Amino acid sequence: MKPIAVTILTGFLGAGKTTLLRHILNENHGYKIAVIENEFGEVPIDDALIGDRASRITTLSNGCICCSRSNELADALLDLLDGVDKGQLEFDRLIIECTGMADPGPITQTFFSHEVICERFLLDGIITLVDAVHADQQLNQFTISQAQVGYADRILLTKTDVAPDNDALIQRLQLMNARAPIYKVTHGDIDLSILFNIEGFVLNDNIDVTPTPPLFRRIPQPQNNIQSIVVYHEHPLELMQVSDVMEGLLLKFADNLLRYKGILSIKDEPRRLLFQGVQRLYNADWDREWNQEDERKSTMVFIGIDLPEDEIRAGFAALE
Repeated sequence: MKPIAVTILTGFLGAGKTTLLRHILNENHGYKIAVIENEFGEVPIDDALIGDRASRITTLSNGCICCSRSNELADALLDLLDGVDKGQLEFDRLIIECTGMADPGPITQTFFSHEVICERFLLDGIITLVDAVHADQQLNQFTISQAQVGYADRILLTKTDVAPDNDALIQRLQLMNARAPIYKVTHGDIDLSILFNIEGFVLNDNIDVTPTPPLFRRIPQPQNNIQSIVVYHEHPLELMQVSDVMEGLLLKFADNLLRYKGILSIKDEPRRLLFQGVQRLYNADWDREWNQEDERKSTMVFIGIDLPEDEIRAGFAALE
């Protein structure tokens, strides 16, 4: 049975998540989509905005699906599966719209920590919306806003029609998350191929950390709690030594490591080793053999909160 693809929509309050969701549900895309909607307050006001194009809208009762002490998200997912198994529901994609104050971390980990959910759902990607008008203020004041950017597989910059001068903001977002491409979107109108089939949590070699062209004017760099660190290693590595370095990092900084991913060149091994993780949850596997035209070097991307960059770089540099 093919797993149901899951997309998480996140972003700070007012970033335009419901507008985007309404656009998705009204597009002629051929998908059958179910929605889990997350709202503050007792009245699910967004039901009227979204309409009835989703197979089922489940509004969670406590207004927060990101609480690590609650199993309500898992229960909602299992309820949807129960409806599918009984023939009462039919859908091939699931979208979770998070509240603007939600931490995507616990939501993400739900899809790796429950046996049935792991088998029946496949987390496809995290889409983070960023309000171009208010983003700098929000990123300065709220670490959760930065975390939402750090977890993203795609970043959608909204309200650029109101705030067209956004070069500095884009540069800031790129410093925070080097692996997530940034797209400008107005009123939720975007090609859905950008949002779906991302394979953000499939073990693959999709690590795009190509430097962006420099801007022509100097932009003061704000202080970010969230940052990206890209580490390269030119020589083949000893597998056990790499494992020791990673275990040490996770032991000390797992709660700060939001997303990490890499391609490793291992000594005396013709195949590439791929790895990725979210905080304490990670996996690794052998990929194809290195080709002659490949630049055989290890590339690792770490995205997290107040990461000790010098310590991370020193740990891998010591593997020379």
